[in-house]
Amino acid sequence: MSENNGACPVPSRHQSSYPSDCELTQALREKAHERNRPIMRSEEWKSVLPRAKEVKLLLLDVDGVLTDGTITYTHDGGESKGFNTQDGFGLRILQDAGVDVGLITARTSEAVTRRAGDLQLKYVFQGSGKKNDVYEKILVESGLRPLQTAYMGDDWLDLQLLARVGFAAAPANAVAEVRQNVHYVTTKSGGHGAVREVCDLILDARGELAEIFRRYT
Repeated sequence: MSENNGACPVPSRHQSSYPSDCELTQALREKAHERNRPIMRSEEWKSVLPRAKEVKLLLLDVDGVLTDGTITYTHDGGESKGFNTQDGFGLRILQDAGVDVGLITARTSEAVTRRAGDLQLKYVFQGSGKKNDVYEKILVESGLRPLQTAYMGDDWLDLQLLARVGFAAAPANAVAEVRQNVHYVTTKSGGHGAVREVCDLILDARGELAEIFRRYT
């Protein structure tokens, strides 16, 4: 008796061109194997895992981080912003894992208020030109140490706060001075998955990313 090592038998020329049950099962097995294969991470990602592991609060700038920085004025005098759904999902699973999230932005926008409400963010500070003052209030209220906080910004107004936190990140579109003064620069730009990348990194550092992925697949 010959062995085929689990491979499906080669169909004869008289058999149907449709895949057999064996072929369908084998295809499903191959897809499951690909799905469970570890993602290859960069050396930059790996190097910041010890810092990201300590994070219990992620703070974010909005324009250029949660959005691509584009501001569109509406006919009624308001403004609209575009938000990325992958970023939103990342923030949801990060919060589900016990990491709080907040926004600190120098601008004020109803669109940001609505987005923050949809995501049920714990801290929302708009119109905050002095971000360090807001940060001090958050530390007092939360009882966290700077080492346990992260911030993601993209421009000069963010530099002072980025220097305070335990884990500083910037999107790929951040200005050069910011990119040079953070612990991690994402491969994605603001509004195009940069925040999701940081969420995944923090969850990976906590050893929870793979398990969360399995729950959804």
